[in-house]
Amino acid sequence: MGTTEQSSQSDQELVVYGAPWCPDCRRSKQFLTTHRIPFTWIDLEEHPEQVAEVESRNAGKRIIPTIVFPDGSFLAEPSDDELAERVGLSRAAAQSEYDLVIIGGGPTGLTTAIYAARENLRALIVERSAPGGQAAVTERFDNYPGFPEGVGGAELAERMTRQAERYGVEILSAVAVSGVERDGAMIRVDLSTGASVRAPAVLVATGSTYRRTGAEGEAELIGAGIHFCATCDGPFYRGANELTVIGGGNSGLEEGLFLTQFADHVTILQGAPQLTASRLLQDKVANHPRMSVVLGATVTSFDADDDGSLAAIVVERDGQSERLETAGAFVFVGLDPNTGFLNGSLATEERGFLVTDHDFATSVPGIFAAGDVRAGSTKQLASAVGEGAAVAIQIRYYLESLVEASR
Repeated sequence: MGTTEQSSQSDQELVVYGAPWCPDCRRSKQFLTTHRIPFTWIDLEEHPEQVAEVESRNAGKRIIPTIVFPDGSFLAEPSDDELAERVGLSRAAAQSEYDLVIIGGGPTGLTTAIYAARENLRALIVERSAPGGQAAVTERFDNYPGFPEGVGGAELAERMTRQAERYGVEILSAVAVSGVERDGAMIRVDLSTGASVRAPAVLVATGSTYRRTGAEGEAELIGAGIHFCATCDGPFYRGANELTVIGGGNSGLEEGLFLTQFADHVTILQGAPQLTASRLLQDKVANHPRMSVVLGATVTSFDADDDGSLAAIVVERDGQSERLETAGAFVFVGLDPNTGFLNGSLATEERGFLVTDHDFATSVPGIFAAGDVRAGSTKQLASAVGEGAAVAIQIRYYLESLVEASR
């Protein structure tokens, strides 16, 4: 439904400004295409003169996708929930009761749904964004079994979604969950639309998101020099003299190595006195001629220049304050589980990840958890899929036990 030429724009169509390497742009385009909403795609790589249009609408920030509507209003980097509301899509479940409600449509949730549907269970996936989760907006996976040449995240997510739909799984996209609680023999799942669905079993597979530093100036500079995805935003910095990665774990070093293809030099800032990444990654960074590591550096603030973009990072090191000039900062300081909607109703460990037993059962009977949101998970795609299959089997056993108990 979308087009690639500016000349084809209709006054009645939305306009999506973005770039082909931007995962959020791909997500928005996929969402609009899936729901048959016509749009004009303006590739900022092919039309760099249009970057000024994006900046003018976002107070000087290069935020993509920026989606402009026929009435002149716009959304910048919208969630699918926001986009669905804006274009007036229906987001109602087909039924009020299911055998299994799965909260989260990433690889774990999709795998569980496929297994459940093959067992003739009525399964509903509720996904606040688009099916595929973080996998769908990841540029490429080179370590997922069965793809010796690697596989694009969007392609893999689309394949898994099609497979789930083939087995009759209902997927409710662009709908968030506002609460989960037991309702007699059932579990009620409250939706952001105001509706509710019920099931005897619920799976929480909502994953996790990157944590922020919380330093002064960070919130104001997100999208204007501060980023959380090197794949998404690294290409904006082609030819930059200096880029900075905050975080010395595996993600930080991997993203830092990726950024060297755009900038002359990349600095890794780590608050601890040593890196926590694997030895292999540490060796790669140590031997890279255009990378350096600064340890024991706590970020205290982010400074902007006159045009409102990031100019420097202020750190405290050895009791002294230092100002490190940089074109962009990429933050990788850990993950937070996506469990806020549960309002503390399930037991968690100290970081907020859901505690389960060896059968993936949480502290509330009938509610299970798997994937990145679960304490002890490995935060890897292959294991997320594996947990999705394993928890589906445990849920089947649980539902069978309910039938036996009712006899």
